[in-house]
Amino acid sequence: MMPDGSAVEGAQGNFPFERALFGEPLAPDILGPILVSTFGAPWIKPDPLASSERMTPEEIAAASAAIPPGVIGRQGTSLLYPVQTPDLIGVKDRRYLDHTGLQQHRSIADLMRYAAINQGADDLASYAGFIPAGTPPQFQNLPDPATQERYSDEQLYALALYVYALKPPPNPNKFGAAAAQGQKVFEREGCANCHNPPLYTNNKLTLAEGFKPPPGADKKYDILPISVDTDPYLSMKTRRGTGYYKVPSLKGVWYRSMFGHNGWCATLEDWFDPRRTQNDYVPTGFKPYGTRNSAVKGHRFGLELSVEDKQALIAFLKTL
Repeated sequence: MMPDGSAVEGAQGNFPFERALFGEPLAPDILGPILVSTFGAPWIKPDPLASSERMTPEEIAAASAAIPPGVIGRQGTSLLYPVQTPDLIGVKDRRYLDHTGLQQHRSIADLMRYAAINQGADDLASYAGFIPAGTPPQFQNLPDPATQERYSDEQLYALALYVYALKPPPNPNKFGAAAAQGQKVFEREGCANCHNPPLYTNNKLTLAEGFKPPPGADKKYDILPISVDTDPYLSMKTRRGTGYYKVPSLKGVWYRSMFGHNGWCATLEDWFDPRRTQNDYVPTGFKPYGTRNSAVKGHRFGLELSVEDKQALIAFLKTL
């Protein structure tokens, strides 16, 4: 939903999903199985979910309420480290799906496969012996995965065609003098090395901090062998972890918010504020439950620009 009340089909959702799902404390006997099935990654040592398993139902509800619209603790991520809700407009031109590039996107079949995975097929996967849907008695209150059905191939194909057909809304931001100056800043600062036009992404994967690709990965994936030093948690400690983050497109940033893969910064102005890298920073988007101050590190590009250059750059980005 846009500020004027209009809806943009396929854009980043800003419905408060978590507050609707966990708005009231759940019964303790079903809370544990839901958390493990949705977020569990016990093969990682120490288990990143361990702290949330010790939380009371009231604490879980409070942690969910702390997740702002535009950010979601979707399955396979973490209630304590949710992700920015993505924009589906233009997805046809993206080579990788998910913030971590979890699914290659080589044809419509890959998008169909990704939809099936997110519909629940990942509950049937085995992660080093851990199966999210589990077995009784621990998961006796959850539906039997064997009885669940995914969409038919015909339905998945129709859904993918619909997603491919999504169009951006008319952009109210006109290309004027400020945007023209911002385009010069964009080119001068080398932003196009990663966000090159016309898609404003090079459609490559960057390395999560601390990740070393396995031998042969460069032949299978299109990897930009650098890290921009953003928080590696999502890509290293969740079921959506790959060791990579995809380079996002800058198209449509004028109608999006909650920037960064965890949605730390509510606006572009916040994203280009150098104070965000300091430990006393108060994120304007998502901040971890129980904290007030949290540094938003990484992607330092543009932080040292003058006030005038930043304003011009943002004016240009909002025209894309």
